[in-house]
Amino acid sequence: MTDPSDDIPQPKGTLALQTIAMPQNANWNGDIFGGWLVSQMDLAGSVTARATAKGRIATVAVDSMAFLRPVPVGAVVSCYTQLLDIGRSSMQIQVEVWIREDTGELAKVTEGHFTFVAIDDSGRTRAVPR
Repeated sequence: MTDPSDDIPQPKGTLALQTIAMPQNANWNGDIFGGWLVSQMDLAGSVTARATAKGRIATVAVDSMAFLRPVPVGAVVSCYTQLLDIGRSSMQIQVEVWIREDTGELAKVTEGHFTFVAIDDSGRTRAVPR
Protein backbone atom coordinates (compact mmCIF):
# COMPACT_ATOMS: atom_id res chain seq x y z
CA MET A 1 0.00 0.00 0.00
CA THR A 2 1.33 3.47 -0.85
CA ASP A 3 1.37 6.42 1.49
CA PRO A 4 -1.04 9.17 0.26
CA SER A 5 1.58 11.80 1.16
CA ASP A 6 3.85 10.28 -1.53
CA ASP A 7 1.60 11.94 -4.15
CA ILE A 8 1.96 15.44 -2.69
CA PRO A 9 4.56 17.45 -4.64
CA GLN A 10 7.47 18.67 -2.54
CA PRO A 11 10.29 21.12 -3.28
CA LYS A 12 13.50 19.63 -4.67
CA GLY A 13 16.74 20.84 -3.18
CA THR A 14 17.64 22.99 -0.23
CA LEU A 15 15.92 26.14 0.98
CA ALA A 16 18.30 28.93 -0.05
CA LEU A 17 16.15 32.07 0.25
CA GLN A 18 12.82 33.04 1.72
CA THR A 19 11.04 36.40 1.52
CA ILE A 20 7.60 37.97 1.33
CA ALA A 21 6.07 39.27 -1.91
CA MET A 22 5.35 42.95 -1.27
CA PRO A 23 2.92 45.35 -2.99
CA GLN A 24 5.70 47.41 -4.64
CA ASN A 25 6.70 44.26 -6.60
CA ALA A 26 3.21 43.74 -8.04
CA ASN A 27 1.40 44.69 -11.22
CA TRP A 28 -2.03 46.36 -11.40
CA ASN A 29 -3.76 42.99 -10.86
CA GLY A 30 -1.93 42.34 -7.59
CA ASP A 31 0.32 39.63 -9.01
CA ILE A 32 4.07 39.77 -8.51
CA PHE A 33 6.18 40.77 -11.53
CA GLY A 34 8.09 37.89 -13.14
CA GLY A 35 11.27 39.97 -13.14
CA TRP A 36 11.14 40.25 -9.35
CA LEU A 37 10.80 36.47 -9.10
CA VAL A 38 13.77 35.98 -11.45
CA SER A 39 15.89 38.28 -9.27
CA GLN A 40 14.98 36.26 -6.16
CA MET A 41 15.87 33.06 -8.02
CA ASP A 42 19.21 34.54 -9.07
CA LEU A 43 19.94 35.46 -5.44
CA ALA A 44 19.01 31.96 -4.26
CA GLY A 45 21.15 30.33 -6.94
CA SER A 46 24.00 32.66 -5.99
CA VAL A 47 23.85 31.45 -2.38
CA THR A 48 24.40 27.87 -3.54
CA ALA A 49 26.96 28.78 -6.21
CA ARG A 50 29.00 30.93 -3.81
CA ALA A 51 29.10 28.18 -1.19
CA THR A 52 30.11 25.64 -3.84
CA ALA A 53 32.78 27.89 -5.39
CA LYS A 54 34.00 29.06 -1.98
CA GLY A 55 34.15 32.65 -3.16
CA ARG A 56 33.11 35.11 -5.81
CA ILE A 57 30.74 33.99 -8.57
CA ALA A 58 28.79 35.49 -11.45
CA THR A 59 25.57 34.53 -13.19
CA VAL A 60 26.29 33.82 -16.85
CA ALA A 61 23.01 32.36 -18.10
CA VAL A 62 19.41 31.63 -17.34
CA ASP A 63 19.15 28.50 -19.44
CA SER A 64 15.43 27.94 -18.97
CA MET A 65 12.55 29.50 -17.13
CA ALA A 66 8.94 28.50 -16.55
CA PHE A 67 6.30 30.58 -14.81
CA LEU A 68 3.67 28.11 -13.64
CA ARG A 69 1.17 30.33 -11.82
CA PRO A 70 0.81 33.88 -10.47
CA VAL A 71 2.21 34.88 -7.09
CA PRO A 72 -0.11 37.07 -5.00
CA VAL A 73 1.02 39.97 -2.83
CA GLY A 74 1.71 38.77 0.70
CA ALA A 75 2.77 35.26 -0.27
CA VAL A 76 5.76 33.76 1.51
CA VAL A 77 8.12 33.00 -1.36
CA SER A 78 10.62 30.16 -0.83
CA CYS A 79 13.44 29.45 -3.27
CA TYR A 80 14.94 25.95 -3.29
CA THR A 81 18.16 25.16 -5.12
CA GLN A 82 19.69 21.96 -6.37
CA LEU A 83 23.25 21.74 -7.69
CA LEU A 84 22.97 19.72 -10.89
CA ASP A 85 26.52 19.77 -12.27
CA ILE A 86 29.96 21.28 -11.73
CA GLY A 87 32.33 21.97 -14.60
CA ARG A 88 35.85 23.37 -14.37
CA SER A 89 34.57 26.85 -13.47
CA SER A 90 30.81 26.56 -13.99
CA MET A 91 27.91 25.36 -11.87
CA GLN A 92 24.47 24.35 -13.13
CA ILE A 93 21.79 25.08 -10.54
CA GLN A 94 18.07 24.33 -10.67
CA VAL A 95 15.92 26.81 -8.74
CA GLU A 96 12.32 26.15 -7.76
CA VAL A 97 10.04 28.78 -6.23
CA TRP A 98 7.22 27.68 -3.96
CA ILE A 99 4.58 29.59 -2.04
CA ARG A 100 2.42 28.51 0.84
CA GLU A 101 -1.27 28.78 -0.04
CA ASP A 102 -3.80 30.16 2.45
CA THR A 103 -4.92 26.55 2.89
CA GLY A 104 -1.43 25.72 4.18
CA GLU A 105 -0.50 23.70 1.09
CA LEU A 106 2.68 24.35 -0.85
CA ALA A 107 2.44 25.28 -4.53
CA LYS A 108 5.29 25.49 -7.05
CA VAL A 109 5.04 28.76 -8.97
CA THR A 110 8.28 29.04 -10.94
CA GLU A 111 11.34 27.01 -11.89
CA GLY A 112 14.53 27.80 -13.74
CA HIS A 113 17.95 26.51 -14.68
CA PHE A 114 20.84 28.90 -14.00
CA THR A 115 24.54 28.77 -14.89
CA PHE A 116 27.07 30.45 -12.62
CA VAL A 117 30.85 30.64 -12.90
CA ALA A 118 33.50 31.02 -10.23
CA ILE A 119 35.55 34.17 -10.75
CA ASP A 120 38.68 35.65 -9.19
CA ASP A 121 39.15 39.21 -7.89
CA SER A 122 39.83 40.41 -11.45
CA GLY A 123 36.57 38.94 -12.72
CA ARG A 124 38.26 36.13 -14.65
CA THR A 125 36.99 32.58 -14.40
CA ARG A 126 38.71 30.25 -11.98
CA ALA A 127 38.37 26.59 -11.12
CA VAL A 128 35.67 25.48 -8.72
CA PRO A 129 37.37 23.76 -5.76
CA ARG A 130 36.70 20.04 -5.56
